[in-house]
Amino acid sequence: MSDHNQLVARNVRRYRRERGLSLGELARRSGLSKQTLSKIEQGVGNPTVETLSLLGAALDVSVPRLLTEWGTPVFVQRNHEGEWIDSDGWSQRILDGIYGSGHVRTLVLRLERGPEEPKVINAHSPGTLHHLYVITGKLRAGPVSEPVDLAAGDFVRFPGDIPHRYICLSERVVAHMVTTVPQTRQVGPIVTSGGRSA
Repeated sequence: MSDHNQLVARNVRRYRRERGLSLGELARRSGLSKQTLSKIEQGVGNPTVETLSLLGAALDVSVPRLLTEWGTPVFVQRNHEGEWIDSDGWSQRILDGIYGSGHVRTLVLRLERGPEEPKVINAHSPGTLHHLYVITGKLRAGPVSEPVDLAAGDFVRFPGDIPHRYICLSERVVAHMVTTVPQTRQVGPIVTSGGRSA
């Protein structure tokens, strides 16, 4: 199974569930068979450009959104892996790039090690991503099922729409965090001229 097919599978499942559509309903809207959709969602199908266009139209998203990572898997960039690009008078290190729009919150996070293990943070709304860059200290962050140990200069992006937490591994931690929440338009029932839902 190719990474490309797995990416499409994750996105089709995500968008279908966000819109509350069954596999049968998506099949009806897209004109594709349930068997074809099932294979795509399992990552064993090999969708053509035409198939992706039909899926995009049925889910009310562009084809590029079906081909772009939205929140999984956890992505880590270690300090020594960062590449600095020099320009005239300044340098930049790109931490990550994702496709999307919506609410963006930027903050500085300060943590101190305490006697009790930090509580688990409940899942946020679907599609939420946390982007965390460690400035000083060491911490364990990410999904409860897939935590990552980080040190100063490390970066992680992980889904915030599943339970997650932050555990201070040094006395103090300072980190920069950006949270993105996509504002995905929901697909409601189609109302016919007679006032009935289709």
